[in-house]
Amino acid sequence: MSGACHRPLRLPPGVDLRGELEALALQDQGLSGFIVCGIGSLERAVLRFADQDEGTVLAGPQEVLTLTGSLNGDGAHLHVMVADVTGHALGGHLCHGSRVRTTMEILLLCPEGWQLGRERDAATGHLELTISPSRPRHPPLPGSPG
Repeated sequence: MSGACHRPLRLPPGVDLRGELEALALQDQGLSGFIVCGIGSLERAVLRFADQDEGTVLAGPQEVLTLTGSLNGDGAHLHVMVADVTGHALGGHLCHGSRVRTTMEILLLCPEGWQLGRERDAATGHLELTISPSRPRHPPLPGSPG
C-alpha cells in the first residue's frame, strides 16, 4: 500500500514562482507531486487564460488566493487564482515571470510508490502528466521476499 508525504515549502520575495518550483523539482527528485495548497503574494502575475497561446501580465500587487497543480523534474502544470488591490479575482495557468512579492507558502503532496513525469501527448499536443509505479528506493536485501 502506498502512502504520501507532505512537503511544506516557502519561497522568498523576488523569485519567479513557476521557475523556482521547477528548478527545485529538477534538483530534488523528492519534490514530485501535487500542490494541494499555495498562498502568498506576487508583485506581478503572468497568467495564460483558457484557449490562449500567450500569457497576460497582471501588473501591480496580487494576492495569491490559491495555487494548485502538479510538479516534477520534467516540469509543472500549475493553476493560480489571484486578486488585485480591489479584490477583483482572475485565474488561469501560472506562467514564468510571476514574481513573488512577500512570500509563497506551499504544501506539496508527494505520492509514495509512484513516479510522475511529463510526455508530449499526441492527442493534445501538450506535455501531459504521466504516472507509473516507481522503483523501490533501496534494493531488496539478499534472501528477502522483495
